[in-house]
Amino acid sequence: MSWAEMLPVIFMGLMGLSMFLYVVLDGFDLGVGMLLHRADDAQKDMMIASIGPFWDANETWLVLGVGILLIAFPKAHGVVMTALYLPIALMLLGLILRGVAFDFRVKAQDSHKPLWNRIFFGGSAVTSIAQGWMLGRFITGFAEGTAYDLFALAIAIALPCAYVLMGATWLVLKSEGELQKRAAHWGRMALVPVVFGMGLISMATPWVSDTVSARWFSLPQFIGLLPIPFATAACFGALWWTLKGARSLGSLCWLPFALTVGVFLMGGLGLAYSLYPFVVMDKITIWQAASSTAALNVILVGCGITVPAILGYTFFAHRVFWGKATELRYS
Repeated sequence: MSWAEMLPVIFMGLMGLSMFLYVVLDGFDLGVGMLLHRADDAQKDMMIASIGPFWDANETWLVLGVGILLIAFPKAHGVVMTALYLPIALMLLGLILRGVAFDFRVKAQDSHKPLWNRIFFGGSAVTSIAQGWMLGRFITGFAEGTAYDLFALAIAIALPCAYVLMGATWLVLKSEGELQKRAAHWGRMALVPVVFGMGLISMATPWVSDTVSARWFSLPQFIGLLPIPFATAACFGALWWTLKGARSLGSLCWLPFALTVGVFLMGGLGLAYSLYPFVVMDKITIWQAASSTAALNVILVGCGITVPAILGYTFFAHRVFWGKATELRYS
């Protein structure tokens, strides 16, 4: 493969990495937002404290992923943004509501604070549902029909449940005492619909896409891909075991979150294999959508600076705020 042919593959990998890191890093704070209504006032403050140093910067990965799509694959960007205009608008509305509620709940009078908590919950839910719908429509190549809409609807329901699981395991990692126990219980509750939803979507995806069906159920590819579903099942089984009882409340408090990341990683690998080499399923390949080689060379220099900088900041932030969340203070 020549350098000109390799460049679009590199940018597809960078875009995939950006979106995966966004789903993991913003997924836990979206999940915490959707769990906020289940906690008492003191626990709400601790939940907000657990995501406070991270939540805003996590969205940088979403901006990077969309930016790469725009500048590296402009032909696909126009198709994707046109087809997903409404859910993108809803997602942005949800993100705006989250940002406003996060800051306003700090300064609000006690009588108004519940309102901003509900808005933070609503913004998190709207964002998650919109992202699930967009993912479902993207996987089907924006095909029209009731079956494809139902498939997108299933993912729009399943993704928020997965975010809730991520948020619950994050709270197991970052909290102590009663909140940690409740977070483990929330995680077990979310695990059931996530397992069911992921299994249903895995079976439905080959049905709605002949390309995916051919990729997964042809030999010898089928045998080579078996580690992905087996690893996913193992992560789910270990999650249930660690969240049950007091196992996750002590030194193993990190394990549920790590296993949830493993589930997302397996799902991301399966999705990447299913989509490649298309940037719009069955319509536009990465080479057809890519910018010129000269432009990609310049863009790669920018990404070579930007991506390590964001990775470095992300690592630094998590290193500085490592350990259990402390009482929420504003001073």
